[in-house]
Amino acid sequence: MAYGVIPFEKRIKENIKNYRLGNLFPMEFLQEYFKQITRKFQVDLLVTDRHGEKVFSEGNFCGFAPDVVENPGRKLKVQNRTIGHIYYTLERVAEEKLAEVEDFLNMTVDMLEAWGEDSYLRREMAAYLDELEVWKQEGIQSIRHADREDALTGVFQKSYFESRLQVIDRSEVVPVAVINANINDWKFVNDHFGDEESDRLIQVIADFLKEEAKPDYVIGRTDGDVFYIIIPMPEENETEEYCSRVQQRCMSFEDEYLAPSVAFGYVYKENVEEALADKLSDAEYEMFEHKMEMKKAPGYRERLEKGIK
Repeated sequence: MAYGVIPFEKRIKENIKNYRLGNLFPMEFLQEYFKQITRKFQVDLLVTDRHGEKVFSEGNFCGFAPDVVENPGRKLKVQNRTIGHIYYTLERVAEEKLAEVEDFLNMTVDMLEAWGEDSYLRREMAAYLDELEVWKQEGIQSIRHADREDALTGVFQKSYFESRLQVIDRSEVVPVAVINANINDWKFVNDHFGDEESDRLIQVIADFLKEEAKPDYVIGRTDGDVFYIIIPMPEENETEEYCSRVQQRCMSFEDEYLAPSVAFGYVYKENVEEALADKLSDAEYEMFEHKMEMKKAPGYRERLEKGIK
């Protein structure tokens, strides 16, 4: 989700793409509800997410592979965007009950869409009000960009980044990826090439982090050579692929002095009761493991020292 200063109307149109069925409905209740429908009306029901991955089923769907493009079943929509698909068969339903059962199933989908719409708007409104409260407390509406952005890199500075974590926590969105990105041997560059080059190294890494990020990523510089990146509701492999793209940008960078290199560590918040702030140290631990591996890699030292005459 986009946790920046955007109008509420735009927010609700854009953020629905990041919601899954489990964010809008209590899935255990929903599964039990469909189970009761199956038993009462002898209907076979299958529910998938927007991409066709099975969420749960009741009845016999052996050998059935959902195709949400060619055979989307009954689409379940919120904000006019598909968030799931419902497939059902009426083969076991008595002929005189077919029309009644089909009407009931259509009403069920209509009810779920209304429920999902209400749930979505309430969640987004709650998160939006939390943001307004944060902005009010910090005087965001009247302060300069410098008070929330790091002057050297343009990413969020530490205190503002931490306020963003609180907003995401309050929105109760999971999973959330927490990435620690630490510049390798920044002190070496500072010692051998001076402040100007070490600052340029930080800027180069920050540019890679920003350019490879999606709009809803939250990036903060929390120390001289340390960045954190928050990815709300990442897709499968999205976190790993983001880190890999930044690594590739570093390795392909050509410069007389600088050999940018960054170690990554990432963990996931998967429970709404967890606090993102508590995950930062876990990500840092994973980063140190990666840093040790990188520094032992063949050719690392030679690349780092290429600018020394």
